[in-house]
Amino acid sequence: METAVAPADAGALERVTVTVGEHHHSALAAGPTSGELVLLLHGWPEFADSWTEQLHALGEAGYRALAVDQRGYAAGARPEGVEHYTLDHLVGDALAFADSQRADRFHLVARDWGGMVAWVLAAAHPHRLRSLTVLSTPHPAALQRAVATDDGQSHDLGYIRFFRREAGKAEKYLLRDEAAQLRAVYSRRTPKAVVEGTVTRLSEPGALTATLNWYRGATNDEFDIPAGRIKVPTLYLWGREDPYLGQSAAEQTVHHIDAEYRFQIIEGASQWMAMELPDEVSALLLDHFQRH
Repeated sequence: METAVAPADAGALERVTVTVGEHHHSALAAGPTSGELVLLLHGWPEFADSWTEQLHALGEAGYRALAVDQRGYAAGARPEGVEHYTLDHLVGDALAFADSQRADRFHLVARDWGGMVAWVLAAAHPHRLRSLTVLSTPHPAALQRAVATDDGQSHDLGYIRFFRREAGKAEKYLLRDEAAQLRAVYSRRTPKAVVEGTVTRLSEPGALTATLNWYRGATNDEFDIPAGRIKVPTLYLWGREDPYLGQSAAEQTVHHIDAEYRFQIIEGASQWMAMELPDEVSALLLDHFQRH
C-alpha cells in the first residue's frame, strides 16, 4: 500500500491517492500525519467530499482524518463484475486504507453502505479499532429483523431490490432526464455543489454501475450481511427524518453491542446528517474520540 499526496493550498484539504494493490483510490485528508487516524467511509451515492466539514474539524483537533473514494467510486479502482464487490473485498480495502497510514489502530466513521462495511469490520477485527461511529445504518442483524417484521421497513428498502434485479435498467432510470431521479435521492439541504459534483462523476461511463455493484455483490434480497457482535466502543447516529432506515432497526441495534454504546437521535436530520448538520455531527465525533 502506498499513499501519494498532491500539493494543496494553505488551509485546503490534501488530495491524496491511496494505492491498494492494482487499485488507486482518490482521497481527501486533513490534520497532522502523527495524529490518531480517523478513517471515514462514505455511502451511496457520494464520495469522500461528503465528509468535507468533518475532515476540517478533525484535522484542526489534531487527528489525521482520511476520507477515501471507495471501490467502484474512484476512477482508478473500478473493477468490472459484481464478484469484485463482496464484503470481503470492501472490508479488505478499508483495512488497507488504514495500513497505508501505518495505523495499527484507528477510529472508524462510516455512513450508509460504508456503515455496513464498518459493522462487519468492527465485528471481525475489533483489535484494529479505537472506536466505531456509524451514521444512519443500523447493525445489519437489526435491519434484517426489522425488514422481516415491519412491512413499512421492507417497503422503504424496495429500491435496493430494484437496484439488484434490474442491472442496466436501474442505471438508465437514475440518469434519464439529466439524472433527475439521482438528484432526487438527496435531501433539499444537501449542498448543491456536492450533489452536482457527484452527479457529474457518476455520469461517467461505468461509474454508476460500479457503485450499484455494492448492492449486487455485497448483499442479497434478504439483506443478509454477516456482521457479528460488536466489542468496541460505539456511537450510532440516526436522523429522525431518515426516509429509508426506520426507528425500529435503529433502536434494536443496541442488542448487538457488547461494549460502551451511545445511540443518539439527530432531530431535524435525515441520512445526510453529516452535510445537513455538520457542526453537531463533528462535535459528537470529537467527544466520542476523546473518550476512547
